[in-house]
Amino acid sequence: MTTFLGQTQDRQAHHGAGRFGNALHLRLGLIGPGDGLAGHRLQRWRVGGYPQGWDVKLLEMLDQAHQKAGRQAVWDPQQGGGEQQPYGVYEGMTVFEAARHAGKREEVAVGYEPSEDEWRFPNIHEDTATGSRDQKEKFNLESTTLPAHHTWFFYLQRICNHCTYPACLSACPRGAIYKRPEDGIVLIDQKRCRGYRKCVMQCPYKKPMFRASTRVSEKCIACYPRIEGGDPLTEGEPMETRCMAACVGKIRLQGLVRLESDGAWAEDRQNPLYFLIKVAKVALPLYPQFGTEPNGYYIPPRWAPRPYLRQMFGPGVDAAIEAYTFPSRELMAVLQLFRATQRIVFRYEIVEGEKVFERTANGQTWSMYNDTIIGFSKSGKEVARVSVEEPKFVRPDIHSNLI
Repeated sequence: MTTFLGQTQDRQAHHGAGRFGNALHLRLGLIGPGDGLAGHRLQRWRVGGYPQGWDVKLLEMLDQAHQKAGRQAVWDPQQGGGEQQPYGVYEGMTVFEAARHAGKREEVAVGYEPSEDEWRFPNIHEDTATGSRDQKEKFNLESTTLPAHHTWFFYLQRICNHCTYPACLSACPRGAIYKRPEDGIVLIDQKRCRGYRKCVMQCPYKKPMFRASTRVSEKCIACYPRIEGGDPLTEGEPMETRCMAACVGKIRLQGLVRLESDGAWAEDRQNPLYFLIKVAKVALPLYPQFGTEPNGYYIPPRWAPRPYLRQMFGPGVDAAIEAYTFPSRELMAVLQLFRATQRIVFRYEIVEGEKVFERTANGQTWSMYNDTIIGFSKSGKEVARVSVEEPKFVRPDIHSNLI
């Protein structure tokens, strides 16, 4: 199964400002008392995002479905534990369950089709925050410190999640959407598609798009020829997608994980994606409460309000941020694999180095070691070798002014 992972921390972020909401891409919904994972009070601020307001609209629809059913969208952390439910159990309704509880069921999942105006501006408000806490369009000049800033801002890159339970596939009346068993990539057979746009309506992340010029839907194909090893550059080895390989910020990592017969991830301790998601638990899925089990994972940012982040990424946010802020020795090494190679890394080894830094934070001593991590391809060939500290090269005096 193909899996994508992106960092929002430090290098990449997504817009937001104000108290738990007023965000420009992913607005917060369903913020209530306590831990911010329940309740029926919505922040409505529909600007930005692509299509505009996609997430707040769906959160509102889910909120209405919960109110009508007399239920709450809550997580029960007491039932947490194990690989399948590490952070607890979501006891609210997913987009599929909400549709089944409707008085007159018309769709397989709760959803809507964005208007042309909502598709029109892909970059509106991309690089500005909406204001500060409780002051729209005004900045808060008071000093602030972590864990949450009064005015906050971060980007969130979004691609098709190639979900384990894709709503687009379930919704297609033509059976034109299928999930490849060999790698989990979700594709549209455009010869069968008749442009009914049910996939656009039912995908909670709004990743299938209808092309008016061809009258059929299309979506990300996960660069499957590269995944198959068809690119001559890698000599038959599985290769990362273009959006991963082209990331100059070095915040994306892609991998393939093995599955058990029941669909659960097979234990693969030295696979970097398995380690980051299942062991270090530093990466989380976007809106897990939708119920599609997306295969795109994110390292959440540190400075945004925690209720906002819990709404986006679930109850594992606090532990993930703590793990990323003070990474373990192994996690620090594995993070160096981001954009170290275009080939997909299936296994890694770590060669321990000397201690290069030590500090005390939150009453605990944290140390950094200049370890070297080695990544191996599917065939076992070494494809990456990166140290925690970047190598330093001193230009000889004879070339001191050479540009």
